Amino acid sequence: MHIDFTPLYRSSIGFDRLANLIENANAGSNQAGYPPYNIELLDENQYRITMAVAGFAESELDIQSQANTLVISGKKTAQDDNRQFLYQGIAERSFERRFQLADYVRVTAASMENGLLHVELEREIPEAMKARKIEIQSGKSTLIEGN
Repeated sequence: MHIDFTPLYRSSIGFDRLANLIENANAGSNQAGYPPYNIELLDENQYRITMAVAGFAESELDIQSQANTLVISGKKTAQDDNRQFLYQGIAERSFERRFQLADYVRVTAASMENGLLHVELEREIPEAMKARKIEIQSGKSTLIEGN
């Protein structure tokens, strides 16, 4: 499915990144479901990604954040090839999972507990982007810093 964003471009400036994000999300929707993960909203500006990485050691996992993209990957090391499985239900394959981060969202911490990888994220809005109160005076406008 292709969405035409031309009408959006006619009356807005700077939303081309949003249009690309929507197109990329649609293209990436057929990404494999391995490993399963959750995205939680902890607070107004705090998030957590929890990923089930059972069987992976911390040394086999890599987390990188760059240019509004978070990449979590796992590289499984080779095991003893002499094993014979009667049934193998535990996946032992490498993976790479990508997440698009909004502006000002950064990774603050990562931890592993009981086979779950937790990645903590926080949105830090710069002071210049926060709401400001404009005092109305007769004759001219004056900017008041703060709330």
